Amino acid sequence: MLLTKILLVSSNRFKEPYPVYPLALSFLKSYLEKRFSDLNIELFDFNNGDLAFFQDFLADFKPDLVGFSLRNIDTVNYFNDRHFVQECRDLISDVKKYSEAVTVIGGAGFSIFPATIFNLIQPDYGIFGEGEESLSRLIELLRDDKSVADIEGLIFLNNGEVVFNQRTTYCKSPELTFDDKLVDHYWETAGMLNLQTKRGCPYRCVYCTYPLIEGSKTRTHDPEKVVYSLKELNKNKGISYFFFTDSIFNIHNPYNIELAEHIIHAELNIQWGAYFTPYNLDFDLLALLKKSGLTHLEFGTESLSNSTLKAYNKSFLVEDVFKTAGLCKKLDLFTAHFLILGGPGESKQTVEETIQNSKHIDKTVFFPYFGMRIYPNTGVYELAVAEGKIKKEDSLLEPIYYLADDIDFETVKKSARETQNRWIFPDEDFQKPMEMMRKRGIKGPLWELLIK
Repeated sequence: MLLTKILLVSSNRFKEPYPVYPLALSFLKSYLEKRFSDLNIELFDFNNGDLAFFQDFLADFKPDLVGFSLRNIDTVNYFNDRHFVQECRDLISDVKKYSEAVTVIGGAGFSIFPATIFNLIQPDYGIFGEGEESLSRLIELLRDDKSVADIEGLIFLNNGEVVFNQRTTYCKSPELTFDDKLVDHYWETAGMLNLQTKRGCPYRCVYCTYPLIEGSKTRTHDPEKVVYSLKELNKNKGISYFFFTDSIFNIHNPYNIELAEHIIHAELNIQWGAYFTPYNLDFDLLALLKKSGLTHLEFGTESLSNSTLKAYNKSFLVEDVFKTAGLCKKLDLFTAHFLILGGPGESKQTVEETIQNSKHIDKTVFFPYFGMRIYPNTGVYELAVAEGKIKKEDSLLEPIYYLADDIDFETVKKSARETQNRWIFPDEDFQKPMEMMRKRGIKGPLWELLIK
């Protein structure tokens, strides 16, 4: 099969709280370009182009293979559900209508429901989990007209039956270069650029899909390559704020110390933020990270009740949250705490405990979500089946939330607003003030401007 032109498409159009650079596709493009010097590879991003532009681009470029990244299934917001799978299905239908290209789908969202979405969307192939090596092997074998049946992570039809190859190995040395035009677009519209330093999550929180998508073993990226990307983007594009998209940044702290020291040695004038767990942090580590540019920590705290943390299978206690919050305050670091209220083990008493305990953490902002989105192959899925909240055969593609029976949303809001902290509720529209601040050229996450 002749394969010389590859089109990689980010189908994501969701822009809340800010549009996100399609990092996974940049990893894919960089890896393929290093592996195949004769490939002509283009990116198309639906956060930077509409359907008419895509159809024109498709007609002009005439790709031999089109790979789609489905990042989000829905908004994961009980009060503002938006679904994105149908949009991706329509795009693949367009490709089949306007070209004869091989169609492949992957991405984080797809990897949560691989067989279900494959059957619904009906591409030629699907790739579960990270795509670098799987897509590379697919292109290689299709070019040589050889069987693709043994490619890890590949999903395909064989005599009308869906074949799902499990993944046992992972990419050891990812490559990363950025698209110049997209960098300019996201620096202007998002006020930051995303980067990744590690993949995989060893924790088993009851709701989380990261171990399903990336695996449970942590793989760190070459710190010198990470710093090279930071340096080039800072020097050539003026990017001064970065967000590390690792599932949890402070998983592998010896590596984080090495990375911070590399950043400091490079004398980069940058700021950065990341997702953290509120333990496994001490003053010296935080001070070093701050010296390297850390300004914002987004904590997946989920609850300030120990009984709820245990039910969520979290690896820390409320006391750890208090201690870490105190260290961040001492170092003048901005913090935000993301909460899931009303999941397994919650009651109105434990929710009130969370609200009252929030008074012990000042100069922060809380982002509470109500109910826990149920995904297959997670702990909350097993609990929901056992409790009769869902049936084992439910696809869950249409979102279903685990919500404790006696939680009243309005009562929770009223109680939270009586604390000294800023609470941003999921039914609150704060996009307009965010967009106004972006237009004024303010960079970074901006939630720190909401702190009381």
